[in-house]
Amino acid sequence: MTVPPIEDFGEWLTALGRPSTLTELAVLLACVGMAWCGVWITRRALNSSNPTSIWFGRKIIDGVMFPLLLLCLAYGARAALVRWVPLVVFKIAIPVLVSLVVIRVGVKVLQVAFREAPVVRVLERTISWVAWLAMVLWVSGLLPILLEELDQIQWKVGGSILSVRNIIEGALTAGAVLIITLWISAGIESRLLRTATGGQLSLRKAVSNATRALLMFVGLLLALSAVGIDLTALSVLGGAIGVGIGFGLQKLAANYVSGFVILAERSVRIGDNVKVDNFEGQITDINARYTVIRSLTGRESIVPNEMFITQRVENLSLMDRQLWQSSVVVVSYDSDVELVTRLLESAALEHDRVLREPAPNAAFSAFGTDGLEFTLGYWISDPENGQLNLRSLVNHSILKALRSHGIRIPPPQRPAQPMISATN
Repeated sequence: MTVPPIEDFGEWLTALGRPSTLTELAVLLACVGMAWCGVWITRRALNSSNPTSIWFGRKIIDGVMFPLLLLCLAYGARAALVRWVPLVVFKIAIPVLVSLVVIRVGVKVLQVAFREAPVVRVLERTISWVAWLAMVLWVSGLLPILLEELDQIQWKVGGSILSVRNIIEGALTAGAVLIITLWISAGIESRLLRTATGGQLSLRKAVSNATRALLMFVGLLLALSAVGIDLTALSVLGGAIGVGIGFGLQKLAANYVSGFVILAERSVRIGDNVKVDNFEGQITDINARYTVIRSLTGRESIVPNEMFITQRVENLSLMDRQLWQSSVVVVSYDSDVELVTRLLESAALEHDRVLREPAPNAAFSAFGTDGLEFTLGYWISDPENGQLNLRSLVNHSILKALRSHGIRIPPPQRPAQPMISATN
């Protein structure tokens, strides 16, 4: 896609007053309207309303599809108009649209790939500044001159000669290749995780993470090869990285390996209720290095994956989601044991979250110091909805039933404190 730069800025400003400029503007507006309609029709046909979609985004003009389609239409219109009218508007429009496509692709891919990571904001601004700066240099005709000057700044590194131009082109090539690989991996992840649940979710998450790591590694190698760097020179670097992992990065490497082991063997899965390192909650995400556990109180704990391999972990959902709860009640010694047992079981059955199979079970468990001790046990299948709230409701029902039948709960019997007297 070749667009000649503006050689004489004053002449270009004068050309804006020609009648043909209105024709260019009308054609450009028609391209905008056709691009908007094309994206709207495509979005409706695909029924795409996902705000994280790279192609469509939250709004019609928010995704990559709109500026990319507009660029194609504008370039086609430019090719048709160049035979009939001198181009003025399209000398600016095409570079601006190219910059918009680059910015939109980079920003949307980074948002989907890294979501809420703080570095995304910095990378978004960097891509925007680089794209707009390149557009200005392109339009003004300074880009070839600047590249030629940067190519003159050279220095020798080993057996090769590097220049500032090579470094800049290498960085841009590497960035473009990595963005493309992230785009592909994000599409694969979205397709894999769209309908996955339970054990399938963890397995597909493992496949997604492995695919992303492999694509980024291959993309980086392709970028380095495209710049002209001899990949055999990386063998020394690979050996140094291996030594670094063996000494200083072994914990980090252990966490990454543990993450893939967890996702592959599915000993813990997204949605499981677990207890690790005295923290209990539901697993909300499993990443390559760490796992996020959210407690019932809303607190989140970031647990290194190595702890799931080397320490004892209680998985409350490995076999099924049923969880056993209990309440202990002490009544006076003159109470009817059979009646108390029936009242406790009936109090648990008053609540829908208590399972009927297996049924609640009340047992006369001990002769306590203060009275007869009973233990009421019952099962629930939705611990993510809260355990303390249900225990509180069951205890309220127990207290109400005992009081309505005149069964007394004795106060704790404390031994009398010895009297200490002081004599002169």
